[in-house]
Amino acid sequence: MEDPTTRLPAIVRCYERYLDDQDSAEYIKQVAQRYTCTTLERLACVGDRTARRAAVLAIGYMGDYSSNTVVGRALTDRDRGVRAIAENSIIELWRRVGSREQRLTLRNVVRMNHTKRHEDAVRLATELIHESPWIAEAWCQRGTAYYHQGQYEAAIRDCHQALEINAYHFTAAAGMGQCYLLQDNPVAALESFRRALRLNPGLEEVRAQVIQLQRSIKDE
Repeated sequence: MEDPTTRLPAIVRCYERYLDDQDSAEYIKQVAQRYTCTTLERLACVGDRTARRAAVLAIGYMGDYSSNTVVGRALTDRDRGVRAIAENSIIELWRRVGSREQRLTLRNVVRMNHTKRHEDAVRLATELIHESPWIAEAWCQRGTAYYHQGQYEAAIRDCHQALEINAYHFTAAAGMGQCYLLQDNPVAALESFRRALRLNPGLEEVRAQVIQLQRSIKDE
C-alpha cells in the first residue's frame, strides 16, 4: 500500500520532519535543494495552511528584505500559525538588508539596544543612517534608543521614517504609540496602536492598550 505521506508536497514533508526534530539546519538544506525563494513566496500566498507555514518559516531562514512584502502580508493570514511564524520571520528579514558590513553594523546596533547601551546605539545607528538612509530598521533602532533616553519626539520622528520606508514595520508603529502615551497624547497613541494592529493582529499587548485607550477616551 502506498504511504500517504509520499503524496504530500516536498515542503510539507520537510516541515513535518522539522516539527519532529527541530533541526533548522537540515530543514534549510532540504528546502533549499528543492525550492527557490520565488517559489516559496508563491507558496506562502497560495498554498494550503501547512504549506504556507512551511514556506514562511523557510523564507525567514533563507530570504532577505526582498521578501518583506510577502511575509508582511502573511502577518494577517487567516491561519494563526502562519501569523506567528511570519512575525518571527519578518523581523529577521528587516535585518538582512544592505551589504555584509551594513548588516553587521545593524546587528551591533540591535545588540547595543538589548544591552542598554543606548547612547552607543544612537551614535552607530546615525552613522548607518547617513550612509544608508533606506534601511528602515536602522531608523527604528535609533528610535528605540531615543525612546529609552526619554527623547520621545526624536523617537517618534525615527519610527515614522521607518514606516515611510517599510509600511509593514509594526514595531515602529507600536513604538510611536508608546511615545505618544508618555507625552500624554492618547488620541495619537490610539491611532498608532491601531496601525500596529492592522499590520500585525497578533500583538496582544497592543490590543489590550487599544481597548484601554478606547475606554478612557470615551469616558472623557
